[in-house]
Amino acid sequence: MSPEIKSAEFVTSDGVRLHVLEACPRGAAIRRSPVIAFVPGWSMPAAIWRGQLLELGATHCVAALDPRGQGTSEVSAGGYTIGRRAQDLHEFVSRYSRVVLVAWSLAALEALEYVDRHGHAALDGLVLVDSTVGEDPETPSGTGFVDALRRDRRATMEDFVQGIFRSPRPAPEIAALTDAALRMPLEASLSLFPRAIPRERWRAIVTNFPKPLLYVVSARFADQAQSLLQHRPATRVAIFEEAGHALFVDEADRFNAVLGQFVTEAAGWAIAPRRE
Repeated sequence: MSPEIKSAEFVTSDGVRLHVLEACPRGAAIRRSPVIAFVPGWSMPAAIWRGQLLELGATHCVAALDPRGQGTSEVSAGGYTIGRRAQDLHEFVSRYSRVVLVAWSLAALEALEYVDRHGHAALDGLVLVDSTVGEDPETPSGTGFVDALRRDRRATMEDFVQGIFRSPRPAPEIAALTDAALRMPLEASLSLFPRAIPRERWRAIVTNFPKPLLYVVSARFADQAQSLLQHRPATRVAIFEEAGHALFVDEADRFNAVLGQFVTEAAGWAIAPRRE
């Protein structure tokens, strides 16, 4: 039976209202159970994780964050930096007793910044979805995207949204995601990209993360996945060769199965006795 998805809110330490979607199996309490906590990528809303909330929420407690300026969270006057977003993640994760954090695209870097600044004590595991982790070889970034946004933001964002899927999506879904992406002021959205941070920093944080780590990527990051395995052999890797950037939508059943198995393994790792 599919769970009921409920809305919740919390106020950050700098006074910004953030929205969260939450679901739990019947009879479970989300504040006392391990939670799979989802964070969407650049400009996207929490609702893009709906397929995970409905399926995984039948067996696990789940939550998805609308980051500041995204989804139905407050469009704040400031705070559009990776440091502040890492703090927001810390405050989101702190709502729950145990968490497997699942971060997609730009949010994966924000999750790594959170780990670097706040540690990993609250996490049973970390899942990075279709994002660079600073490994060689580097995936070339697109050119002209910022200029295109400044020329015609709506048309560029509509193309961007369509482009994150390999399989065609219904027109109303594309329109809703495009509208959601346009809520944040353009310059605020551009300031979120941590271009000044050397990618070696992400590599160091990932390599030193001591708990279960799952790296789930489309074909464009396959080489980085193999390089990551060389530096961190304990990493679980899943490559979705036929999916687009939003691989958890394109191949939802496979993604949910891979994630569900990882969460079970991570929870077991967290409670297993440790040798000193």
